[in-house]
Amino acid sequence: MASNSFSQNVLDFFKKLEKNNDRDWFNEHKKEFKNIEATAKKAYQELFVLLKKHDEVDQVKMFRIYRDVRFSKDKSPYKTHFGGAYHRKKPQLRGGYYLHIQPNNESFIAAGFWEPSKEDLLRIRKEFEMDDEPIRKIINQKNFKSTWGDFVGDELKTAPKGFDKDHPAIDLIRKKQYIFTKKYTDKDVISEGFIEDANDSFKAIRPYFDYMSDVLTTNLNGESLI
Repeated sequence: MASNSFSQNVLDFFKKLEKNNDRDWFNEHKKEFKNIEATAKKAYQELFVLLKKHDEVDQVKMFRIYRDVRFSKDKSPYKTHFGGAYHRKKPQLRGGYYLHIQPNNESFIAAGFWEPSKEDLLRIRKEFEMDDEPIRKIINQKNFKSTWGDFVGDELKTAPKGFDKDHPAIDLIRKKQYIFTKKYTDKDVISEGFIEDANDSFKAIRPYFDYMSDVLTTNLNGESLI
């Protein structure tokens, strides 16, 4: 498959937008943005096609350039990046993939659980409280670790209500998000093999998704909830 990796024009446009983040400038350059957006959509779509070869992904959503400034101190009207999410088939499969393209070496991919529901978060914590060996075996596997590193995301400073702060798995239990990220430089993003590398990295996280999907579709007795 011919690569639809991102062009230098994408990064250059966002660099200019960072310095001119206002409606007048954007409207003057809207045609340029639309052309860049169209090529970016092809790259996001290419990754979608590759993902579907090894996972049941039923949707790709590329987010709009417009910022929601209603509750933000920063009133800049436009995002200075592209972001897109890939949704796994639910309710059987859990977790999601994300691709973020931003200049100045700020691009990254991410996978995991950004905002688990109250019920899902409790179920995950209860599973780790009961037995944290399976999840540690997965995330400490050599290929997984070299690709994704450690968990990132928000966590509590102490134990959640109802959990022992001295529990051996408290490092996992106190987390509020269960996310992995992988960073890319600008040079990486415009290289011919970028989309393939992102796909290979997403493929490497599959054992984690398989395990978490099993946890979130069963109760503590291992009985199916779907």
